[in-house]
Amino acid sequence: MLVQMKKSGIHCLALVLLASVVFGGWNGRAAAASPITSDFRSLQASQIVSEMGAGWNLGNQLEASVNGTPGETAWGNPTVTPELIKKVKAAGFKTIRIPVSYLNYIGSAPGYTVNSAWLDRVKAVVDYAYNEGLYVVINIHGDGYNSVQGGWLLVNGSNQTVIKQKYQKVWQQIADKFVNYDERLIFESMNEVFDGSYSNPNSAYYANLNAYNQIFVDTVRQTSGNNSARWLLVPGWNTNIDYTAGNYGFVLPTDTYRSTTIPASEKRIMISAHYYSPWDFAGEESGNITQWGASATNPSKKSTWGQEDYLISQLQSMYNKFVTQGYPVVIGEFGSIDKSAYDSSSNVYRAAYAKAVTAAAKTYKAVPIYWDNGYNGQHGFGLFNRTNNTVTQQGIINAIMQGMQ
Repeated sequence: MLVQMKKSGIHCLALVLLASVVFGGWNGRAAAASPITSDFRSLQASQIVSEMGAGWNLGNQLEASVNGTPGETAWGNPTVTPELIKKVKAAGFKTIRIPVSYLNYIGSAPGYTVNSAWLDRVKAVVDYAYNEGLYVVINIHGDGYNSVQGGWLLVNGSNQTVIKQKYQKVWQQIADKFVNYDERLIFESMNEVFDGSYSNPNSAYYANLNAYNQIFVDTVRQTSGNNSARWLLVPGWNTNIDYTAGNYGFVLPTDTYRSTTIPASEKRIMISAHYYSPWDFAGEESGNITQWGASATNPSKKSTWGQEDYLISQLQSMYNKFVTQGYPVVIGEFGSIDKSAYDSSSNVYRAAYAKAVTAAAKTYKAVPIYWDNGYNGQHGFGLFNRTNNTVTQQGIINAIMQGMQ
């Protein structure tokens, strides 16, 4: 989802040369690799998908920024507390995705040192969820937007060599910070990275995205320890299902440096996609389309596309392309905005939609993670009030949990 929308409330030779620059010097480190900790469980694809259950996004917090500087209260949400995370867990969610922006907190070349206080805060928030026994997903989020001040992880950027060097250094630091966390911590390479155009992907830019994913996998693995075996999550173009499962240029990264303890027949890479279809229902800030699905009572308030059959076809395409090959799919974001101001039945259809997406994910062995931006009321995605840690949309939460049954 576009960051501005979240913020407003809904929210070849060169590559060979780069490889020598980016990955040179790893050999000594790899030779002295730290071991995998005794508490780390080596889970197969079906096991981890089952354990991750239904997830929830801590949206508009650690990825929020103003003038290129991240800040967890920058977009109007209060400081994240352990009490909020406990409330989310109590509601039945088993996974929390924590989007993170780094932007101006990344220092200059050649070290690209990440601000230590910011990385410590990311760790503290991760610990709120991790210490509750939840699965946690962290990524590099707003850095990949052309539309965000300070954005630099740009597939259409003019100096890809510099971008890739910077990306490698940042992920090396993140991976080192969390190297001893067990299998419940999952790294996601990036968010909705694309060139800003909603037409078919530019092949050269898609090649850059694939290169980022490969650098991510190689870098994390070579920090050794638990990072050599943990599950890693990578997206295709703009986390779009068609552009990821279809023949548009997505290339699965190789996993050359993973631990030899992982059986050759098993994978440790997951594929990320987002689902906000149909957009006129799920995200468009107007009162034109407020109903969804077979239970809709007003045809004029229902989109002409994106109903149950489309949803099934989308999840099925990801299943056929990736899950059947051992690569789990994570629907890292889904949801729909509150349009109660236009239609008093809005939340009924939001619940029906959430249940349908979750149930389809369950059927096709994917992990559904609801997008919550902390905003309640008109055009908001919120399920909880983050100020007083109360539930605001129990009906939607119930629907998600029912979909997982």
